[in-house]
Amino acid sequence: MGEEKPDADRPADELDAAIDEAAGDPDEDPADTLGDPGAVLFDEPGGSKMAIWIGPVMIAAVLVLEIVGRGRIHWEVLTIFGVLLVGFGMLQYVAARRHVSVLLTENTLRQGAETVALADILEVYPENRTQDYQKWESARALGELHAVPRRRKGVGVRLTDDKLAQAWARDVDRFRTELNEAVLAVKLGLTSRGDSGS
Repeated sequence: MGEEKPDADRPADELDAAIDEAAGDPDEDPADTLGDPGAVLFDEPGGSKMAIWIGPVMIAAVLVLEIVGRGRIHWEVLTIFGVLLVGFGMLQYVAARRHVSVLLTENTLRQGAETVALADILEVYPENRTQDYQKWESARALGELHAVPRRRKGVGVRLTDDKLAQAWARDVDRFRTELNEAVLAVKLGLTSRGDSGS
């Protein structure tokens, strides 16, 4: 039986595949009960693999400095810090993919782990450009987080149960436009955009 190579010896593609497997596919499961989601209109994965690669790059830089400098190379310390940095980076990446990713399709909106059918969204509110406070600005955020995630902005929506909520995204202007168009298309019963080209 051959021994498995440690992560440091794996090619980059294999490491990326292992990271993706650990993160899971946020595009699957919650929407299964909502039927065919349709074509993807807006996608923000929430996390970047750069968070994982920062650790190995920093360790490599320190290793180069130790090789060039005088004295012995501290392999034990570099290994411990390498494992910690890569582990923390992977944890951050997986959490971001699961909790702050956004996927808008023709029939569903997924915010983190919560998926909402677009048919359940009655209204998408415009951006508040006034000093006046809007009720939707204090509504619960969609997803399992208590508030709109950091570095994202909220978009007010009214749901079929007449409750207000905040959808959210990093590129909020494009997201609001796509969400408005998708909700309108669902209300009007229009065919999917993907079908129009065929």
